[in-house]
Amino acid sequence: MNLQEEAVEVGYISRSAPKGAELINAIKKLKAEKNAVILAHYYVDGEIQELADYVGDSLGLSQAAEKTDADLIVFCGVHFMGETAKILNPSKKVVVPDFNAGCSLADSVPVEEFAALKAQHPDAVVVSYINCSAEIKAMTDIICTSSNAVQVVESIPADKEIIFAPDANLGRYVAHKTGRELILWEGACMVHIDISLEKLKQLRVEFPDALLIAHPECQEMILREADYVGSTTALLNYVEKSDKQTFIVATEAGILHKMKLAVPNKHLIPAPANEQNSCACSECPYMKMNTMEKLYNALFYELPEIHLSEEIRVPAYKALKAMLEISK
Repeated sequence: MNLQEEAVEVGYISRSAPKGAELINAIKKLKAEKNAVILAHYYVDGEIQELADYVGDSLGLSQAAEKTDADLIVFCGVHFMGETAKILNPSKKVVVPDFNAGCSLADSVPVEEFAALKAQHPDAVVVSYINCSAEIKAMTDIICTSSNAVQVVESIPADKEIIFAPDANLGRYVAHKTGRELILWEGACMVHIDISLEKLKQLRVEFPDALLIAHPECQEMILREADYVGSTTALLNYVEKSDKQTFIVATEAGILHKMKLAVPNKHLIPAPANEQNSCACSECPYMKMNTMEKLYNALFYELPEIHLSEEIRVPAYKALKAMLEISK
């Protein structure tokens, strides 16, 4: 099959790539030659974070994507993040290392079922978490991230109904913080809901001085136990500024790479998952589909590429732009 067919059928380009330091240098060279920018989420492997021009959470990555003057955007994260970059940059080429890197949360909200919910509440303002497909964004009035969800909901007039999708755990957290009644879509992130309360309690006995910090995508029972709740970036900032030395971090374990760089002398413990795995932590299998070899091939072949119809992109852009205006 040719490269285009491989990008579609396999989801990524599988070709030989340099190894070790040669691979790092080759990626840097390609990036310079092609005026490319590498955007990476905190949850991808640390070696990719080290090469990225910008590493952040969904809000920061959206802002970086909007501002870039690069000709080629390589988005190391999951599929909806690449779509978001394309929504904001229709004239630029946006590629991802692996098209198969999806999102359980985004997959939890089928377009037809969401349209039916909207039809039941025709006057409601639709707030969608950025972790959703471009099609859902196009059906949305304003996007939010975990960094600004409370701010976005508070910006909506008190007499308006609000549909909040797709993360019900984040929605319940926002409802609690704002006092607003929200019509919730019952979606969830498979990583955050798999964090084990029982194992967390055991850790807290083992490390009685540790603070538990948690992402609002976690279940309510986890958030009730937490000493601090915040977005991925907020968790990072909290660990940096706190005078405490030991933290149990209840979110995807990829953030620990950046945390360890920021606070090398502090003790950071990943929250354990119910599922037994090699790291005894909470990992997103989709984020881990991003590899250095796939990054190199995405840069070299400029595939797989994100394509969106203007019918979807334009209304999705309006919803994203509404969020970015609030978040300035």
